[in-house]
Amino acid sequence: MRKFISFTLVSFLIVIALTAFQINHPAPVTATNYSEYMAKAHKNDLPIPTGIIAQAPKMEVKGEMLTYGNIDGQPIMGYVSTPVNAEKPLPGLIVIHEWWGLNDNIKMMTDRLAGEGYTALAVDLYQGDVADNPDEALKLVQRALGNTAPLENNLKQAYKYLSDYQNIMGITEAPRVGSIGWCFGGLWSLNTALLLPDQLDATVIYYGGNITTDPKKLMTLQMPILGIFGELDQNPSVALVKEFEQVLLALGKEVEIHIYEKADHAFANSSGTRYNAEAAESAWEKTTAFLAKYL
Repeated sequence: MRKFISFTLVSFLIVIALTAFQINHPAPVTATNYSEYMAKAHKNDLPIPTGIIAQAPKMEVKGEMLTYGNIDGQPIMGYVSTPVNAEKPLPGLIVIHEWWGLNDNIKMMTDRLAGEGYTALAVDLYQGDVADNPDEALKLVQRALGNTAPLENNLKQAYKYLSDYQNIMGITEAPRVGSIGWCFGGLWSLNTALLLPDQLDATVIYYGGNITTDPKKLMTLQMPILGIFGELDQNPSVALVKEFEQVLLALGKEVEIHIYEKADHAFANSSGTRYNAEAAESAWEKTTAFLAKYL
């Protein structure tokens, strides 16, 4: 009991100290400013996967669109990919799309992740809508951020489905489940961890803007965290990323942060104007190593 009281006191003092540390920092970017920044960052982009990263998975996979939940009585369709002829329980991955929606590029990345030995479920936070241009994407992301309750419900059902899916395959439930997302999906990969702090086993965040640095929220996280960011990105800025890392370390969390020089927001998306092949490949290697270690 004395040890528990001491631990609680230490945790309380850390939160107080970190909260005081944050007082002199700028106010967080609002949802409106976040969506406007995303529109600026993707101004000349088109969501079209190219041959640069359209690589075949390491092993043969099978993917299909199917229902993994429902919201307000309406089915949620996602893309599930898994290695062919899997003979053992596979770790699960919740794959979260960019601001474009669940498009072919995300399906390709989901296949690629499945080829590393996972059952990968690409969720659809837009419930069927996909943007073909930045103006459409802006409307979709503003709608999503205007009411986040359905997104949270969606992700919780995705987590549950990954365990059940293994049973559908006649194997067993997923031994471990992680999350990964890019851009808008990077933010929601962290949000998934905050929604499921005791259940998720690992989380990967690719340049997710508006990430929280609130120690009261981050102290709940129980899983290792990998963060991939660009030096030239303004949301999240390098200052915000470093604060995020410092808060997590002070809380005793297991966190690995990489900030790539001369890389901007969305540097890992080959269909965008900010694609950085060298940084993208390095980030992919770090991502697969991290997932292999913790899942």
